[in-house]
Amino acid sequence: MACQMGSTVVTNVFQRCNPLVKCLQYSRAASSSGMNTRTYEAALSGIRVLDLTRILAGPYCTMLLGDLGAEVIKIERPGAGDDTRTWGPPFIGSESCYYLCVNRNKKSVTVNLKKPEGIKIIKKLASVSDVLVENYIPGKLSEMGLGYPELSAEFPHLIYCSITGYGQTGGYASRAGYDVIASGMGGLMHITGPPDGEPCKVGVAITDLSTGLYAVNAIMASIFVRQRTGKGQHIDCNLLSTNVASLVNIASNYLNAGEEGSRFGTAHTSIVPYQAFKTKDGYVIIGAGNDLQFGLLTKLMGCPDVSKDERYLTNKFRVKNRVSLLAFLDKIFETKSTSEWLDVLEGSGIPYGPINNMKDVFSNSQVQHNGMIQEIPHPSLGTVRVPGPAVRYSEVPTVQPTPPPLLGEHTGDVLASLLGYSPTRVQQLREAKVLS
Repeated sequence: MACQMGSTVVTNVFQRCNPLVKCLQYSRAASSSGMNTRTYEAALSGIRVLDLTRILAGPYCTMLLGDLGAEVIKIERPGAGDDTRTWGPPFIGSESCYYLCVNRNKKSVTVNLKKPEGIKIIKKLASVSDVLVENYIPGKLSEMGLGYPELSAEFPHLIYCSITGYGQTGGYASRAGYDVIASGMGGLMHITGPPDGEPCKVGVAITDLSTGLYAVNAIMASIFVRQRTGKGQHIDCNLLSTNVASLVNIASNYLNAGEEGSRFGTAHTSIVPYQAFKTKDGYVIIGAGNDLQFGLLTKLMGCPDVSKDERYLTNKFRVKNRVSLLAFLDKIFETKSTSEWLDVLEGSGIPYGPINNMKDVFSNSQVQHNGMIQEIPHPSLGTVRVPGPAVRYSEVPTVQPTPPPLLGEHTGDVLASLLGYSPTRVQQLREAKVLS
């Protein structure tokens, strides 16, 4: 099925961007030939993503799509680029560590959206792309003729994902969206921090990251919808909705039982014990999620009679009497070092672990076994090390990573290979300050 896109016709976009069709065709061929070995391409091979995002939620989303094989074209401001390029220290050479963490597997193209010719370039790239991801304030791109209503009219195949602070409509739509603001407004900071202390932010921008994950999921779903219909759609992701949706049990407690959320430090509102305990030299985290585990824990701690105390017989009673129980357990945990407690708990079946710093995290044997340190050769920095993809697939690979691009590194190549621009034309656009 071919998609007509205004004055631009992309030959058989539907087939080109349909990895499921490729897999089915391959499976049939393999079955008929008696092949036992399957060597699929990366899951999103053949999908092209036009990335008009910056900072974290959007770039995280498009990086994950790139890990799965999508071709990601990152549009950046000439001379400046993504804001995070300057977010430091620390820096490695001229690049900030912040920028490096969410921009692998992308091509950087610098386009000045204040120039009419720059707008034309974006439209031409949209015509040959499958997905566009943007995080502008609602309405801003429409003022340039690059909003969903404008582009979908010309390119109905295009999946257009918007990431904002508060959504496309409503009284807050025009507000700038930042993780820390959304996490405060969405209730996350209210339930994060010590019981007797101030509200706290999570140590990373978890609302940004979760919104990026929601966006990936929505884009994947939209690709499947387009396989059935041939049409793209608009995806509205925002930080506030992500935060509220992620309140899960705390939200249910309030909506169904009228119970207000509270700060519990590392503890859990509905399970006891389920938290960090101070040891002689650090902390150990324990999660006794059922009565059997609690009985086993008290036995290993040398106080089996505690699990038979009528105040602590069930989790319901333990939650009700958490103050007295935790005061008792605190004293016992402080009698041994963290490593001693880890040895005691090893093989018990009880969830447990230490609180690691970054050095401990990346020297951990399981983290290394899971391949979570990704080393990528970089054209000017030597080797860049970043956290690797969190998911592994048995049949389709994640791609061999390419380094986070230098600003405008791929401008000439992308315009030549996708739009047919000659070196002379690219140079003219550079001189006109459309490109850099």
